[in-house]
Amino acid sequence: MSDERERRAEEMTEDHMAEAGAGAPADAGSGSDGASTDAAGAARSDGDRGEAAIEHDIEDLVGQARAERDEYLDLAQRTKADFDNYRRRMAAETAAAGRRGRLEVVPGLIEALDNLERVLENEGIATDAALDGGLPDDAPVSLQGVIVAYRDLHSTLKAIDVETYDPVGETFDPGLHEALQAVPAEGAGVEAGVVVEVMQRGYRSEDHVIRPARVVVSR
Repeated sequence: MSDERERRAEEMTEDHMAEAGAGAPADAGSGSDGASTDAAGAARSDGDRGEAAIEHDIEDLVGQARAERDEYLDLAQRTKADFDNYRRRMAAETAAAGRRGRLEVVPGLIEALDNLERVLENEGIATDAALDGGLPDDAPVSLQGVIVAYRDLHSTLKAIDVETYDPVGETFDPGLHEALQAVPAEGAGVEAGVVVEVMQRGYRSEDHVIRPARVVVSR
């Protein structure tokens, strides 16, 4: 009887230990898995925040780079426009200076033309004929030389854009004409203040009058 009680006591002790052993590992394992899950979640959250911060920094850098690019591009365009304006202004000033330099010698050439025209007039040769016609065969060499010089001076003036003008029939303009004499208006349709005769042709270069035409005006 005593042996039976001891056997039962041993079996109960073994069963209790088995139950305790089976429950303990399960509980321990459950606690470990929970801690691992929380740690992994925290790591993912930190990683997401880190990536967002990096993306934000990259966007800031890109925006700053674009702003600097636009600023430099605007500066380059304004610099190019200023340089183009300067280049055009300098080209215009250089051309104007060259034109002024050429026109400075024109009055002397005009005086020489006036003298040659007097010689031609004394010889009975019209200026138009001297410019467009051939050299008179019966004219002396000296007169032929005058005609050649007259043509050369006209060509020189034409090359630097200087032209003559004959304002017969035009209304008197003090900016273009110099009145040497006023005569009564004669003939049908002739009004006062009209150029009726040119004593000396005028010379001009574009809108610049070098010498006004010397004229007779009706009154």
